[in-house]
Amino acid sequence: MKFCWCTIGVKDMESSVKFYSEIAGLPVNRRFPAGPGMEICFLGDGETKVELICGAGHKAAANAEGLSLGFEVKSLEEKLGFIKEKGLAVAAGPFQPNPQIKFFFVKDPDGVSVQFVENLQAAAL
Repeated sequence: MKFCWCTIGVKDMESSVKFYSEIAGLPVNRRFPAGPGMEICFLGDGETKVELICGAGHKAAANAEGLSLGFEVKSLEEKLGFIKEKGLAVAAGPFQPNPQIKFFFVKDPDGVSVQFVENLQAAAL
């Protein structure tokens, strides 16, 4: 069994696509209308995708507390600088709970926590 995608209901498709493509670095894979007043967009170039759904028949992520999406980056410091250049606030961190990993969180346009993580153990190999 494979994990295919994570679905996020969004209020504004344009701002969410911009966030996940520009900030998280996910390319738009497919984007299409899904009935009257409904649109779906899949982002990502790997096996697992992020699916955004926007429309009257689908609720936006009203309470995403306890949920986060994690993206591995080569350099956490570079990503942190990029986030600050874009004018986004860091929601939490950076943290380094052990010598092998460090990370921080931002919020997407609908309040979903997005984690950027650097695996330091892989960099040392």
